Amino acid sequence: MPELTLGVDLSDLVARVVVVNDGGQVLSRGQLPPAPGNKANAVRAAARRAVAGAGGKVSALAVALPQAGDPVPTEIAAALSEAVPGVREAMPIAAGTAAAIAEQWCGAARGLKQVITCAIGEHVTAGVVINGEPWFGAHGLAGSIGWLALNPVEREDHRRYGGLEAEVAAAGIVRRLVWRIKSGDRSAVADNAGGDLTRITAADVFQAARVGDGVCISVVRDTAKYARMAIANLATMLDPEAIVLGGTIAASGDLMLEAIRLECRRRLRPVQNERVRIVLSTLGADAVAIGAARAAARPTA
Repeated sequence: MPELTLGVDLSDLVARVVVVNDGGQVLSRGQLPPAPGNKANAVRAAARRAVAGAGGKVSALAVALPQAGDPVPTEIAAALSEAVPGVREAMPIAAGTAAAIAEQWCGAARGLKQVITCAIGEHVTAGVVINGEPWFGAHGLAGSIGWLALNPVEREDHRRYGGLEAEVAAAGIVRRLVWRIKSGDRSAVADNAGGDLTRITAADVFQAARVGDGVCISVVRDTAKYARMAIANLATMLDPEAIVLGGTIAASGDLMLEAIRLECRRRLRPVQNERVRIVLSTLGADAVAIGAARAAARPTA
């Protein structure tokens, strides 16, 4: 009987639970509502739905968290223990590492040995596969891309969240638009929010850019600039076969993919430029949860 494992993705606004088999097939899903509330109860309910729909016994589980080195919160671990009979341990893994495992296992980098993944969402995450194995680093903190320093101006939010995350995670994208609006620039996004700038989301910014909102186009260009510099730096240092882009980058590939490829062509050595592939995730929103489930089946941390 195929081994079934469960992966939980708690790295973004909408958390996801999947059960996969040892061939990388997603057998069932559960999704947590984005509304505020008791997250442990929501995780328990979503995991129960996923287990019930899997058609078999789950043997292990892992939880993907926003930052490398984060522990599974006690209440989440307890909720999962109740939801998944016979499994008592919830293995923690960084979301970026989980995504790298998934893409190398059954996604856009299937079968490759040297892979980098990078994603933007509520957080900025990255993962690295070296010689076919996830790289955790000396202290389990590898992949902390959000702390890359790419803006020479050091702000307080850089010291709180990391330089790159403060600029290009969802809150950073909205923050840069709000700064522009408060300085006098006009954007339809503010009008659509009824003047309540707290209602603006990163998705609003990208959609407005698609339809020609000049301020949002500028914000998206700045976002792409920071993202592509970070990706080019990682590629220069680690020399991967492929870089897989996920999260907001993948969802907004029409706006960002060619800009990122162009920046890498400008910044990489010519010999490297000819060899590295820069592609969008083929696993979509499930990537991190699939990678967590795979990590539970073969823990290497």
